[in-house]
Amino acid sequence: MSLPNKVKIVEVSPRDGLQNEKEFVDTALKIELIDRLSAAGFVNIEAASFVSPKWVPQMADGAEVMAGITRRPGTIYSVLTPNMRGFEAALAAGADEVVIFGAASEAFSQKNINCSIAESIARFEPVAHAAKEAGLRLRASISCALGCPYQGETPIASVVDVAQRMLALGCDEIDVADTIGTGTAKRVGEVMRAVTEVVDPARVSGHFHDTYGQSLANILAAMEAGITIFHSSVAGLGGCPYAKGATGNVATEDVLYMMQGLGIETGIDLEAVADTGLWMSQHLNRKSSSRAGTALAARKAA
Repeated sequence: MSLPNKVKIVEVSPRDGLQNEKEFVDTALKIELIDRLSAAGFVNIEAASFVSPKWVPQMADGAEVMAGITRRPGTIYSVLTPNMRGFEAALAAGADEVVIFGAASEAFSQKNINCSIAESIARFEPVAHAAKEAGLRLRASISCALGCPYQGETPIASVVDVAQRMLALGCDEIDVADTIGTGTAKRVGEVMRAVTEVVDPARVSGHFHDTYGQSLANILAAMEAGITIFHSSVAGLGGCPYAKGATGNVATEDVLYMMQGLGIETGIDLEAVADTGLWMSQHLNRKSSSRAGTALAARKAA
């Protein structure tokens, strides 16, 4: 089993983790969360989303959040930008990276945005071009890459096709996302090996939701396929409106604990992240979804 010596963890809790919260999370709390994550050593944090407040009210304060954070030198602060209006806002807010997204499932694309996969990606052409002109990093996320709530398993050929289209737009990094958390290790290995035949493995990341408790196994399978970038969310924050019982992204604390056990360097302070997960969970009045975070807190309290 060949594993990397080092991996990059992209912390997505301020955006992907919080966007499904029904109660509005105070802007100051979002800023403190990002500042804590920066201090813990993350080199990439998904900080905000410039989408219509009508669709995602939780992300309406993106500009205020970006203006209020203490930026750590060397850390990339990413924002989601669905269109040129979102891109202009991201640029004004000083984003380091803009994130575009497209589904690998034709059924998902048709049901959610009423257009084909090809049409959805074509809509991002002006955003991609503008990002490159402005000298910003461009990242693409391929949703439903391992399963779709409408059509079941996603064909590997579809994932590869979307990856090639995103690459053609000039994306620096491409996320293979298990949006509804149905992926298993064998399938993850197959998908990642197919994608890395057309995209440099150093530019591919794994984004796994933990609905069926498979995320850590999936990360291990992805590493065996040459992937060294992974997304996670402190305390397992997040969810998916398309999958009943979805627990959200894999918990950062669990990923860090596994990496520590494997002797893989992350550059991130696990204790600081566990404290942040506990702190945020208390503010949201819930238990952390992180097994490692909960165990570390109990050990500390003993």
